[in-house]
Amino acid sequence: MEQQLDKLCNNFIKNRDIIKETLKWESSYLFPVCASIFTDKDIIVDSKQLLMCKQILKDNTGIFSNFKGSCKLVIISILASSKNPQEKLKKALEIYDELRNNFGSSTYLVLGAIMLADLEKEQNYSDLSFKAKQIYKIMKNNHPFLTSSEDSVFCILLALSHMSNEEISFESEKCYDLIKTHFSSKNAIQSLSHALTLCEGSAETKTARVMDLYKALKRKGYKYPTGYELASLGVLAMLPEHIDVIIDELIYVDNFLLSQKGYGIFGCSKRQRLMHSAMIVASNHIDKNDFNILTPTITSSTISIIIAQQTAMIAAIVATTAATSAST
Repeated sequence: MEQQLDKLCNNFIKNRDIIKETLKWESSYLFPVCASIFTDKDIIVDSKQLLMCKQILKDNTGIFSNFKGSCKLVIISILASSKNPQEKLKKALEIYDELRNNFGSSTYLVLGAIMLADLEKEQNYSDLSFKAKQIYKIMKNNHPFLTSSEDSVFCILLALSHMSNEEISFESEKCYDLIKTHFSSKNAIQSLSHALTLCEGSAETKTARVMDLYKALKRKGYKYPTGYELASLGVLAMLPEHIDVIIDELIYVDNFLLSQKGYGIFGCSKRQRLMHSAMIVASNHIDKNDFNILTPTITSSTISIIIAQQTAMIAAIVATTAATSAST
C-alpha cells in the first residue's frame, strides 16, 4: 500500500507544482484539483503541453467566453491530459452549445461540457441536455431555495445514468432525507445526495457508509469538514474498499501532505488538506486503463466515482470563488 501511495503523493505534488509554476496567475484553489486530473491518469504534467493548450483555448474561444472564466484552469488541464486537445475542445464547445439550448450560459455548464468531452463515448447530446434540464426542474421543484445553477453539472452527469428521471429524483431525495439530520449545511447535503445517486446501492446502505466513515475518522481525531467538502467524503465512502482501509490510507496521505510545502502551518487549512488527501486515496483505487474505455453511461465503476468527486470539488470551489468575488 505505502509504495503505491508514495508514488501517487509524489506525482500529485509534482503536478501541482508544475501547474502552479506554469500558470501561476490562475486560481490557487484549483491547482491541487487539476493536479489530480493528471495524477488519476498516471501522467506527469508537461509545462509545454499546458501552455499549448492555453493557447488552443485562447484561439478557439471569444474574450468573454465562459470557457475563460472560473473553470479555465480545469479546461486547460483536461485538454493537456488528452491525446488530442484540439479535438477535445471542439467536442466540448459543441456539447456546451447543446447544453445552452436548455440551461442558458453559465460557468457550471462549461464544467459539465468538458467533463462530458472527457468521456470518450459519443452521445446524443441534444437528448442528454433535455434530460438534464428535466432533472434540474425536478430538483428545483423539490428544493426551490437550495437548487441553483451550480447543481446543473450534477444534473448533466445524472442524465448519463441508466435511471429514469423519476428514479433519479427518488434516489436523490431518499439520500437527502436520510442524511439531513446529521449535518447543518443543506446545500452541502444536497450536493452529497447528488453524488451518492451516481453510485449504485440502496440509499440506506450508501448513507450509512458515509456516516460510518465520518464517525470513524472523527474517533481517530480527523473531523472531516462538512461544508462544500461533504460531497467528496461521500464519494470517498463509495470506494470499493473496507472503511478501515480507506481510513488508514487517508491518514497516511494526510501525514505525507503535512510534510510538503504548502501544507504546513502557513499553508492551506487542515480541511483542504483532508480533501486533497481524499482525492489521492480515490486515485489509488483506479484502474488507469479505465480512462481509455468507451463509456456509454456513468456506472458504478470507480471512474464514475472519481468523476463525481472531481465535479463536486470543482463546482464547490467555483461557487466559493464566485461568492468571495461578489463580496469584495
